[in-house]
Amino acid sequence: MEYTIQEVGKMAGISTRTLRFYDEIGLLLPKRISTSGYRIYGKEELNRLQQILFYREFGLKLEEIQAILTQKNFDRTRALEEHRARLLEKRYRIDAMLSNLDESLEEMKGKVTMKDKDKFRGLKEEALKKNEEIYGKEIREKYGEMTVEESNRKFMSQSPEEMAYAEALSKRILDELYAAMDKKDPASPEAQQVAKLHQEWLMLYWPSYSKEAHRGLSEMYVADERFKAFYDKGREGAAEFLREIIAIYTA
Repeated sequence: MEYTIQEVGKMAGISTRTLRFYDEIGLLLPKRISTSGYRIYGKEELNRLQQILFYREFGLKLEEIQAILTQKNFDRTRALEEHRARLLEKRYRIDAMLSNLDESLEEMKGKVTMKDKDKFRGLKEEALKKNEEIYGKEIREKYGEMTVEESNRKFMSQSPEEMAYAEALSKRILDELYAAMDKKDPASPEAQQVAKLHQEWLMLYWPSYSKEAHRGLSEMYVADERFKAFYDKGREGAAEFLREIIAIYTA
């Protein structure tokens, strides 16, 4: 079935001006131009428009969407599955926030008593949101949607005590990493203890452990300037030394 530009705009909830702009920049071309000069769209064009609007909903720029859709290996089924996973995660966060707010209001009215750990759900949601904004694209590409979702759910289920322990463990890893660097031997017992602690810290968030994923993460610590800056802020070269430690630990 074919549709005019007005019909497509009404169907998708966007203006004909937007569709014309998409045509002008080559993002969404019509199937054909009628003898009267009208843009005509078919099923393939509607499918492409659906993808464009999904990616726009997730905050991607038009040039980024263009680059994705023009890839030779673009898989529409996989793209839709990823869209679904993102929307489910978004719904999960919103539902959790609403539930937390409603329960807090009920407690203020004296109708219920909240558990202490439940009062932190809102803060956890905000932490996940910030992490997604900073590292979301990289970690999803590297580990996949399902792994990231499972990791997020594990984080959300942490008790206040577990959150405090994770923070303390993170600081201990940095302290022992910097101390181990004095020996200049990533295979030393002190250095390998750092890798063991790092694995323990990862398992507070990861749904499961694998040596390959651990090693891959250490590579990212060096390749990504944001991670590298985090480790190197205490001592220059710490990110690379940690990578060497983990390479030996996972060998």
